[in-house]
Amino acid sequence: MRLAELSERSGVPAATIKYYLREGLLQPGRRVSATQAEYGESHLRRLRLVRALIQIGGVPVAAAREVIVAAEDESLDHRGRLDAVTMALPPRSEGPAEEDPAMETARRSVEGLLEHLGWSAEPGLSMLNPDHRRLVDSVAALVRLGYPCDIEQLLPYGRLAARLAVTDLDMIEERPTQAEQIEAAVALTVLYEPVLLSLRRMAHAEESARRF
Repeated sequence: MRLAELSERSGVPAATIKYYLREGLLQPGRRVSATQAEYGESHLRRLRLVRALIQIGGVPVAAAREVIVAAEDESLDHRGRLDAVTMALPPRSEGPAEEDPAMETARRSVEGLLEHLGWSAEPGLSMLNPDHRRLVDSVAALVRLGYPCDIEQLLPYGRLAARLAVTDLDMIEERPTQAEQIEAAVALTVLYEPVLLSLRRMAHAEESARRF
């Protein structure tokens, strides 16, 4: 298809597609003349992924480019690429880490939680995972404010997360190719996190009405 049709089918303006091409977010089309190129279904899928990242997920262009690079890293196996793309996604918000006694308490709580869940928690390696660091930072913030965050309180959240992971990976595995599975991992991470937050808050309102 030509650029105009790609724009029509994807819902992305032609000027925006040209910008994505310049920024390396979209792979170049097959050149058919000095001024024209043809695009295929892979370009359409990529545009949907980029749109999910930038327009819906609010991911900055530079971070979106890192996700795309991770998705195409052929030095990694399939699991490695899935892990890489989700780890490349920036957090919704992240405050500065503060080294104090609360951080050590938080690390112990998180290590105990991961041990109870049977998740990988090798010393040193875990802290390379940005989500692990954010979890420790978040638990430390709870410690500082005096809210309960021992293993007993964290374990129900961990078990729910494990069940959600099964649901997510089942949806991802339904995609027919590895490339589409990687794209789905990114899109579902970006798009379903707001769904989870909204459902949690709605559930709180329902439970509050039931109790009080």
